[in-house]
Amino acid sequence: MLKVGLTGGIGAGKSEVSRLLVACGAVLIDADRIAREVVAPGTPGLAAVVEAFGAEVLAEDGSLDRPRLGSIVFADPEKLAVLNGIVHPLVGARSRELEDAAPEDAVVVHDVPLLTENGLAPFYDVVIVVDADPRTQLDRLVRLRGMTEDDARARMAAQATREERRKIADIVIDNDVPLPDLQARVREVWADLARRARTE
Repeated sequence: MLKVGLTGGIGAGKSEVSRLLVACGAVLIDADRIAREVVAPGTPGLAAVVEAFGAEVLAEDGSLDRPRLGSIVFADPEKLAVLNGIVHPLVGARSRELEDAAPEDAVVVHDVPLLTENGLAPFYDVVIVVDADPRTQLDRLVRLRGMTEDDARARMAAQATREERRKIADIVIDNDVPLPDLQARVREVWADLARRARTE
């Protein structure tokens, strides 16, 4: 099994790269998706979040009100640490379950937005960084995700720098290119990963 960490700044196009890798045959473990699953209604994770932050973080339907919780934790590093202390172990445990269920010869791609920030590079056999010019990221966030320019810049500034991400990369995928070029590059990378998996 080859364990791959996939990361990139917000708006760099990491989701498209992960989709292309899955099409090639990768097993994808998406940390963001798991983070939503572990605090779904009825889970111990959601109960722990409510215990820590109060019932005001719940929406009317009993699900987690993410914008409300975000407004509480992103303004207070201590509260963010409390939330991470609840969610991160649950995400880690679920990720390991999914990895254990993958075939022995699989290329398992862990899509981890904060891989650089959390110092997780040593836990993977290969780290792939999806890279884009900050102007490209900003344009995508405003044009495609409907963010205000100020909000987009704040989200980008809260993440690792482009240089910090590139420093931990074994492979960099440039996503300032047309889609056919990106597809060709991902096929190249997949061939490399499949070769590494056979020799692991």
